[in-house]
Amino acid sequence: MNRHEKKQKTVQELEQPVVDLSIDYGQVDQEPKKERPRGREYPKSRSRMPEKQLFEFAEYKPMDAERIGYSNYSYWKSVWQNFLKKKPAVIMSVVFILLFLFTFVSPLISRYTTETARINYDIMFTPPNGEFWFGTDNMGRDYWCQVWFATRTSIMLAALVATGEIVLGTVIGLLWGYVRRLDRFFTELYNFINNVPTIIYMTLIALMVGKSFIIMALAMIFFNWLSTARNVRNLVLMYRDREYNLASRCLGTGIGRILTKNILPYLVSVIILRLALAIPGTIAYETTLTYLGLMDVTQPSLGILLRNARTFFLDYPYLLVFPAGIVSIITITFYLVGNAFSDACDPRNHV
Repeated sequence: MNRHEKKQKTVQELEQPVVDLSIDYGQVDQEPKKERPRGREYPKSRSRMPEKQLFEFAEYKPMDAERIGYSNYSYWKSVWQNFLKKKPAVIMSVVFILLFLFTFVSPLISRYTTETARINYDIMFTPPNGEFWFGTDNMGRDYWCQVWFATRTSIMLAALVATGEIVLGTVIGLLWGYVRRLDRFFTELYNFINNVPTIIYMTLIALMVGKSFIIMALAMIFFNWLSTARNVRNLVLMYRDREYNLASRCLGTGIGRILTKNILPYLVSVIILRLALAIPGTIAYETTLTYLGLMDVTQPSLGILLRNARTFFLDYPYLLVFPAGIVSIITITFYLVGNAFSDACDPRNHV
């Protein structure tokens, strides 16, 4: 037979493994974690073991697999980190927080309060001085205590109204856009309220029910949810029939869980932006209602101070400068913070 011809192998030879996979456990270190003396060669060290003895099948452990797949990513942590990169928004946030806290501190350092300030026509229109830091108004009352009390009242009212109308508008918008059988009802309700100027509703409520802050705040919440609900509804229509929502419905997931887990996270940035812009908008709206005489004037607010200053600001400009300056700070702060936080909530800006 020619030496170049291959020898035919038997079946038994073909079934034999090419590499001997048997392990000599006598050569394997049974205590690999035990410390050995340095400078001396250990006969069963891994460096002297055959290569095939250095490997073994890994045992599957669910807890270890879960730990390996864990990520340190946190959505809200990433949102906060991105927000802190917006220096103007952070600075204005600090300014606003200090401004709001000072409204509670100012009565402690002021000589007068809104309860102790008395009408004294002999000192009316006194310009700012050492005794009256913001001067006096047309009735001779200290203007410092009025401005800071009005700031606290307006901020709390605006925060209450803005939060209420955003929450109500978001809930209605989610149901309006997702539940098809409610579409016609909410559409007709929206058209019924929106086709009549809101100021007419507010006037009727003020004349028939009352002009207190609580009543007017509830009225503003009830009529100001329209724009938020319409915006949320249009966004829900974009995500309603996506594949993951169809899969959730096929699996029997409830409407509440689909709305809160599948759709609402996509709307966080829009909702926060509308909330931030609604607060200064509520203060401006409250100023308009006060100017028209539809708000209770027994307690000072920024709207009431601005309304009272409209007659005298040409001769006594400080009556307008102080409340208008605070309204400007609030408006600029929430504009910058709202845009910065909205961008930070966008997952596309997360690394």
